[in-house]
Amino acid sequence: MARILIVEDEENLRELYAEELAESGYEVEKAHNGKDALNLINKKDFDIVLMDIRMPEMDGIETLGKIITMEKKIPVIIYTAYSNYKSNFMTWTADAYLTKSSNLDELKAKIEELLAAKKSQGR
Repeated sequence: MARILIVEDEENLRELYAEELAESGYEVEKAHNGKDALNLINKKDFDIVLMDIRMPEMDGIETLGKIITMEKKIPVIIYTAYSNYKSNFMTWTADAYLTKSSNLDELKAKIEELLAAKKSQGR
């Protein structure tokens, strides 16, 4: 079972994503911000990180920068309501950049795609 880390400061969205992904068969962990996410990543293995950009303490862009320097090589999906961050070169290092939607089908499809790619690369 794939383990997904959801990094989202808005509790209602964090819980919605966690519930939807758990119902789809994923093991889910949650973090309120980038700092909490990095603590979890240092303690556990994750197959994918799903992360917002605007968060307190440590935003998603700074967190992404720290994740990509780790040896764990975890695929990261930036999932934000703000499409204007696509022009920030740091977000280009994410494996995917999706704009939040009430329909999570696109998100679930991207997760499946990244998990399949990870498996084929032996990561």
